[in-house]
Amino acid sequence: MKITDIEKNFVSAVVYLHNDANAVNFFDALHGVLSEHFENFEIIAVDDACNDGSADMLREWSKSLEQPLTILHMSTYHGIEDAMNAGLDAAIGDYIFEFDSTQMPYDPSLIYEAYRKALEGNDIVYVCPNKITGSSRLFYTLFNASSRSRYKIHTDAFRLVTRRAVNRVHASNSYMPYRKAAYAASGLKMVSIEFDGTISNTMENKISLAVNSLALYTNTGYKLSVGITVFMMVIALAELLYAAAIYLLGKPIEGWTTTMLVIAFGFLGIFFIMSIIIKYLNLIIDIIFRKQKYLIESVEKIQK
Repeated sequence: MKITDIEKNFVSAVVYLHNDANAVNFFDALHGVLSEHFENFEIIAVDDACNDGSADMLREWSKSLEQPLTILHMSTYHGIEDAMNAGLDAAIGDYIFEFDSTQMPYDPSLIYEAYRKALEGNDIVYVCPNKITGSSRLFYTLFNASSRSRYKIHTDAFRLVTRRAVNRVHASNSYMPYRKAAYAASGLKMVSIEFDGTISNTMENKISLAVNSLALYTNTGYKLSVGITVFMMVIALAELLYAAAIYLLGKPIEGWTTTMLVIAFGFLGIFFIMSIIIKYLNLIIDIIFRKQKYLIESVEKIQK
């Protein structure tokens, strides 16, 4: 197939937008790639409570387009994950591009290259920078080490997912608290494309997202509780030996040995019970995720 051939598959591009005055440049480049390679496509901009006129500028830019632009106006500020879930639910394409940012430190041709990779049988295609910041590297190392999936996740500029991947995840959970982890846990084939560069990430909500992701998609909490239990067991045994040595060799204070043993084994029992509780909580989380939680104020479809 020549690169100039027009694809018949319907593709959707869901783009997160929040106070980005330069977003028009991104949408212009994105539209150029899609119109060059696809006969049927849609662009969905998720307006996450923009208050700097970004949505107005995008609306003005779209008036000359042949294809309609859909703008989802969120009722309040939701953050990337909730807002993008709303955009995914609105998308109707067989292949869906997810752009969590309007940064474009990569060549726009990688958008079509990601689609070509999907046609090779990959349901999830990541386009990633080859340079990763220290905080992101730490999170992904911990996540991948504790994840039950054989696929690894990492920092990405954007991703392409097939309708099958979205349906597979939604069949298990109607809401995706962390999309990348949900795709990795889907069991479908994943592949990455690297480009020379980096992307800047805002720290807003990142810590909360990292903690939630580790709790939902890995057994990090259970491993941590078991580790603390083992540590407390070692402390309890050490105190037992120390108390026995004092009792046999020294002059122990009356009731001191019993008190120390009760404290040591009491803490051991508490952490052991906590490990069991956390294990059951992990099982509950595996069965039931949080229900869908986003509010759309209005849907605007703009067409020439």
